[in-house]
Amino acid sequence: MNDALGYCAFPQEAYFGITIMYSRGDEYEMLEIGKSGKYEKTKLLIQEPKPYQEVEERNNIDYSQRAQWLRAAVLGANDGLVSVASLMIGIGAVKENITAMLLAGFAGLIAGACSMAIGEFVSVYTQYDIEIAQIKRDKENNNIGGVGEELAQREKLPNPFQAALASALAFSVGAVIPLLAAAFIRNYKIRLVVVAVVATLTLLLFGGVGAVLGKTLVRKSCIRVLIGGWMAMSITFGLTKLFGIAGLSM
Repeated sequence: MNDALGYCAFPQEAYFGITIMYSRGDEYEMLEIGKSGKYEKTKLLIQEPKPYQEVEERNNIDYSQRAQWLRAAVLGANDGLVSVASLMIGIGAVKENITAMLLAGFAGLIAGACSMAIGEFVSVYTQYDIEIAQIKRDKENNNIGGVGEELAQREKLPNPFQAALASALAFSVGAVIPLLAAAFIRNYKIRLVVVAVVATLTLLLFGGVGAVLGKTLVRKSCIRVLIGGWMAMSITFGLTKLFGIAGLSM
């Protein structure tokens, strides 16, 4: 907040008189009228925030406050990508038909988005109930200052509906990527390779974005996300291929 700096030209008279402050555009003036009828205009100097204060405020940002939403977004998008890509690659291991591959991926998108939304809703609502119960206990024990403080605490609580919607959208964003990558490729082998390559590049992107927003090491985050995605796709492809060889394919 800006600090207004001024002075009183004749304090003895101004004490018994009138002081008026008004603005003229970006400037402020103070008109002082003393008991004897004297008056004097005084320009008020507006002190702007110092540059080092702005830098200090930026450096004091608590990145841990982003953890909950960042975790939900990155986890949802990564789950959508890995789940649907693994499902499509697994179906592709036993079926060369593009229709079966796309239908399996689309079904995985719908089921996964619903599952993520419901799971996030239940989890956040449980946390919400716990926080509400704690607020009521604090109110009964007179640990809350008043109604204003109670409302402020309630406003800080997470919204289960927003969390569920964000989780479902994040999952859908990740899941639609391998679907789009495979939708326009007819060749069976090329389609599998393209899905794997696109999934790999997207995993690196998700890992990098999560590291940048969370102010952590980019390389470490990318490698961790990439290895996890590769393991999921490889295990799904290998086991499905094994079942297909054993005569369990459709």
